[in-house]
Amino acid sequence: MARQLDLFVPGVVFLDVIFTGLHELPGPGTEVRASGMGSCPGGVANLAVAASRLGVHTGLGTALSSDAYGEFCHRVLSHQEGIDMSASLRVDDWHSPVTVSLAYHRDRSMITHGHPLPVDADGLVNGLPAARSAAVSLAPEGMGWVSRARAAGTLVFADVGWDETEQWSGDVLEVLADCHAFLPNAVEAMRYTRTGDPRQALEKLSGLVPVVVVTCGADGALAIDGSTGEVAEVPGIPVDALDPTGAGDVFTAGFITGTLGGWPLADRVAFATLVGALSVQHFGGSLSAPGWGDIADWWQTVRTDPSRSDLATRFGFLTDVIPPGSRNAVHRATATIARLSDAHPAR
Repeated sequence: MARQLDLFVPGVVFLDVIFTGLHELPGPGTEVRASGMGSCPGGVANLAVAASRLGVHTGLGTALSSDAYGEFCHRVLSHQEGIDMSASLRVDDWHSPVTVSLAYHRDRSMITHGHPLPVDADGLVNGLPAARSAAVSLAPEGMGWVSRARAAGTLVFADVGWDETEQWSGDVLEVLADCHAFLPNAVEAMRYTRTGDPRQALEKLSGLVPVVVVTCGADGALAIDGSTGEVAEVPGIPVDALDPTGAGDVFTAGFITGTLGGWPLADRVAFATLVGALSVQHFGGSLSAPGWGDIADWWQTVRTDPSRSDLATRFGFLTDVIPPGSRNAVHRATATIARLSDAHPAR
């Protein structure tokens, strides 16, 4: 790595195949047609790509197969998205994990195929490169590197996946003692805290970690920063949703971007909500993530529309944080496992 990373993201990369435009989900013995399809790297690639597109110098710690799917993901992540892959491994004789996502009625169902990882969680960290921040998905084991990251001065941002056992054991949350922020969705937050309201869950979780953000889907997000006393509640931004895959990861990337920039809590949450909303208008979890050009275009439209004066007021900080100058067009997911980028030159 040529310089210290802004963000290090360890975890599993999947090849995502996304179908959209479904009028119904297939039942036994039936076939349905999808009007849209996209292919792109998924899993932790969603967060890594979203952060990189926001100018965050991002490194990825993962294992990628040497098969065609793995080669596609490596090419997209390293050459197309400019992510530092030097902490990642290439593995022979291992099948790339694949997820098929069916986007339907503003939600999605998924089918995943994969074999056990050829390395453990510490192997994905691969020595823990120096980084200002890191992202982790909490799990019952393999979290030993988080305390090492904190000791090295790295801000660790945590989320948590769905508990398939439905036990929602508080033991999983013990790692939060070494984390800077926790960003669960409302359902996860309420299940782990045994509460029936996102605000109650937020208050309970605030005793475990300095910063807590509870995402509430289209309703926005709630947050509290115990280190500063800041509290924020940001409503959702209405958009025409095509595919919600990876929106939570894009949200996290936006929040990390604002944190590294030293922004106030309310601005960080608002920005994260915005980039998450912009992402659901396109196919795929990683390649749906907006770049600064998308954000600048949205801001130009909002601030010149008198009917959206409330948004213009809330997002006035964008004028100071959107980088000046020309911006490259971002890449979008395509139906095929493409050999060449679909992106156009800088505009």
